Amino acid sequence: MKLLMELLKDSKRSDREISKVLGVSQPTISRMRQRLTENGIIQEFTVIPDFTKMGFQIMAISSFKLKVAKDIEGLTKLMMAKPNVIFSSIGEGMGKNGIIISFHRSYPDFSNFISNLRAEGNAIIDDLDSMLIILENQIAKPLSLKYLTELEET
Repeated sequence: MKLLMELLKDSKRSDREISKVLGVSQPTISRMRQRLTENGIIQEFTVIPDFTKMGFQIMAISSFKLKVAKDIEGLTKLMMAKPNVIFSSIGEGMGKNGIIISFHRSYPDFSNFISNLRAEGNAIIDDLDSMLIILENQIAKPLSLKYLTELEET
């Protein structure tokens, strides 16, 4: 768990750097990192970019109702075909049972996305609502997983 927390803080650090912080050998860190990956605890190593510098103006959080409750297979097929969707899942709350988080270069791009989503997902998605976050606005807390390292271990 300590290794995972160090990787959440900054995954680009070398095993040697992390070994110094945790007080264990570099080969031990390498084995632990490999085990975390093999066991699926670490699913991927990635970066969190400045989305505005990538040309995205909008992050949308959309909630919906699945017409057939818990049709995760249909939802997965629909969402995997949309590269601007970074997360989608079933859930519960506010009369909805699904969520989508997506990024868009402009409002017309978002509008086309929603129109296509309604057309392509007509058989499985109903009651779609979205909240738009303008990424150039003041952000109170930037998107990062490093904040999880501040949670107390239980």
